[in-house]
Amino acid sequence: MNRKEFLGKSVAAGILPVVINGFGLKAFADSPIINFLNKAGNEDRVLVLVQLNGGNDGLNTIIPLDQYSKYYSARTNIAIPENKVLKISGNNSLGMHPSMNLLNNLYSDGKIGIIQNVGYPNQDFSHFRSTDIWLSASDSDKFEQTGWMGRYLDSKFPGFPTGYPNATHPDPPAIQIGAVISPALQGSEMSLGMSITDPNNFYQFISGTVDPAPNTPMGHELTFIRLVAQQTQQYSGSIKNAAEKATNKSTKYPSSGTNSLADQLKIVARLVAGGLKTKVYMVSIGGFDTHATQVVSGSPETGTHATLLNRISVAVDAFQDDLKLLGIEDRVLGMTFSEFGRRIKSNDSFGTDHGAAAPLFMFGKKVNGGVYGKNPFIPESPSGGDNLPLEFDFRSIYASVLKDWFEVSDADIQSFLKSNFPILPVINSNITSTSELRKDKVDIQCFPNPANEETIISFYSEYHPIQISILDVQGKTVMDVCNARYPYGQNEVKVILNSLPSGSYFIQYQGGEKPIYKKLLVQH
Repeated sequence: MNRKEFLGKSVAAGILPVVINGFGLKAFADSPIINFLNKAGNEDRVLVLVQLNGGNDGLNTIIPLDQYSKYYSARTNIAIPENKVLKISGNNSLGMHPSMNLLNNLYSDGKIGIIQNVGYPNQDFSHFRSTDIWLSASDSDKFEQTGWMGRYLDSKFPGFPTGYPNATHPDPPAIQIGAVISPALQGSEMSLGMSITDPNNFYQFISGTVDPAPNTPMGHELTFIRLVAQQTQQYSGSIKNAAEKATNKSTKYPSSGTNSLADQLKIVARLVAGGLKTKVYMVSIGGFDTHATQVVSGSPETGTHATLLNRISVAVDAFQDDLKLLGIEDRVLGMTFSEFGRRIKSNDSFGTDHGAAAPLFMFGKKVNGGVYGKNPFIPESPSGGDNLPLEFDFRSIYASVLKDWFEVSDADIQSFLKSNFPILPVINSNITSTSELRKDKVDIQCFPNPANEETIISFYSEYHPIQISILDVQGKTVMDVCNARYPYGQNEVKVILNSLPSGSYFIQYQGGEKPIYKKLLVQH
């Protein structure tokens, strides 16, 4: 029995309970996404993965109004009444489920991207196998033994868990809240997932040693488990410290215990605001395997599915509101995913059976809001086995996040995902040039120049403090323009020049290792 088998069959890689405000947490070792971040230097960016367990019915989530008659004919007993469908801003061809009004408002604000028809070729309709495909980023006919995060981790953190946490990596780089350890964190030798005990009762980790165990194969595994437990205690302490430093500010969260997804996202917002350096959070909500009673007979806009979609809508809306009030919404990107969609045609039990492609949501301030892809095609008389056609491989979404959020190189993305996949422009493109900036290509611009009463200074920020001043030809500061943090990407400040005599000046930009200067001519 190797270590992976031993841990999988005994203690599930050291799972221990941890509670913050009564909610269970499990913290994980560094994921490859975290390593991508460290490589690119994007130390403040956070990814939140929202797993919809069971297979979400995408056709009742995003309704194709341009094919409503065919949609209604295919699922008469569960179809959302056309007059109840929420129209989305700027698009008359589709709408949202009526229970998602808050998410629809976020869409109108440009903070939601809808990606249509996401799945993979040769769909497997097993919950377990399809989930495994999504978490391992494998082809449907291949069985990967490692997760899409764990593969990269193996090459970047040799010898883990020995030596972690350390001064460079003091916090758990990935946290999953309220669920079992994700196979996405499986490395080549062991699961990189690890648990954190209750931070209110953790013990002090005094040294890097553990109690001796017998010099036997089983004793060696016991030593390893003890090391994981001690490491877990340190991480639980850092989580507790972060939780104590921040308080949620949004009043939109529902009462605790009434919406599990909102409870989870509330913890995420608090930990991010509290300064935890964790970069990837995984949360989940179940119940989407709606074979029967998906809707209430005679009132299809209500029922099990409506309740689940409403919980997503309420939770994401409260989360985004909290991030904004906490001043961190520029740093957080969210994404939903489910192992598959449902069939086009409903069944006789007021439900739907396992299907293929479905839409997913990207959410956050840095999302390029809108609809990506075509409305799903519905045939005139679909059979019980017909599925919505695939348009986007889910690995294109992964590649887009890695490329435009974490700035991973093309070569690394191809190695990580086992192949090349198209990049979708769903993430705001003004954050994608920081890798170029690190090659000493940082620049600032001002317009107009020469200027009369005012000029606009344009500059790029990576969320570190930016200080801009105007100097005279002797190098003396004559105006302090700004000294603050700005969102990732391109920013502008307007400068009123009435107080400066006509003449030559220099704009001094300090936001990196070396100051940058730009000549400015003022002509009144």
